[in-house]
Amino acid sequence: MANEITGEKFDEQVVQSERPVLVDFWGPLCGPCLAMMPAVEELERKYADKIKLVKIDASRNKRFCLTLKVLGLPTYLFYKDGKEVGRLTGEHAAIDNIEATLKKMIG
Repeated sequence: MANEITGEKFDEQVVQSERPVLVDFWGPLCGPCLAMMPAVEELERKYADKIKLVKIDASRNKRFCLTLKVLGLPTYLFYKDGKEVGRLTGEHAAIDNIEATLKKMIG
């Protein structure tokens, strides 16, 4: 299952990951975030051998979110080889778009 991390663990868990990473920025009061969570976790199961999913509670990591320019929720960042290769936020953060970006990222 998804790994809940803080900004302090981002480098270790995301940038240094050998597998591509989907970073789910969410908040406990974000209705769309909570509604998307089961579908995003299903994508994690579907692509378990190819990707890693980590979650960051934006309400507990506000300063860190600003450093990555995560200004709205839900936001999904896609990392491969230590670099951000995709970003979906707001109305673009539909599950179909997330899966399409994942497929493109893993080839």
